[in-house]
Amino acid sequence: MIAVRALSKNFTTDRGIVEVLKEVDLDIRAGERIAVVGASGAGKTTLMHLLGGLDRPSSGSVLFAEKDIFQYSAQELDAFRNRSIGFVFQFHQLLPEFTALENVMMPALIARSTKKEAEVMAGEILTAVGLDHRLDHKPGQLSGGEQQRVAMARSLVMSPKLLLADEPTGNLDSGTSDGILALLDRLHDERNLTIVVVTHSEKVAARMDRVVRMTDGRLDP
Repeated sequence: MIAVRALSKNFTTDRGIVEVLKEVDLDIRAGERIAVVGASGAGKTTLMHLLGGLDRPSSGSVLFAEKDIFQYSAQELDAFRNRSIGFVFQFHQLLPEFTALENVMMPALIARSTKKEAEVMAGEILTAVGLDHRLDHKPGQLSGGEQQRVAMARSLVMSPKLLLADEPTGNLDSGTSDGILALLDRLHDERNLTIVVVTHSEKVAARMDRVVRMTDGRLDP
């Protein structure tokens, strides 16, 4: 499904050029669940951002169904990302002034669905993650686990093929984390999601199909 080829990312600082990713190659099969692990600063989040088209590489390519996503124009890449990739982060990044339903509607509205269509889509996925009784609650009225479920619903409302999760349980207690991981397992099975998770947690990594480790911007052999 995804082929990463010679992917590199450099940043220019006052001290010169810093190589964050160095010639990374990675193949990800459709429906596979992968954990990316490694020390802080190893390049995990940078790899995640490049996989999702949130940043552009210094060199190399990310082929999604044999198409290099960085050959798209900025507008085409935005549209591709909205319909094909879901993102979940450690901090939920929900809009505090909007309800759970309104937060989850956002990707559909960006894709130019009607308000009614977006409401139906958002309501269905919120029900699927067990929050049909929280549709009209704002993030400040929800627990941490509920907020993360809203964030997951938002990431899945467009039925993406790929879910990218950066420390999705890193800000949750162990009991709540177990619930989120169980939900990820169920959604993977029901939707044949391809999932890439960046994590420091060996417990999270153990639930994935494959673990890849990063050291100093490279994938360990």
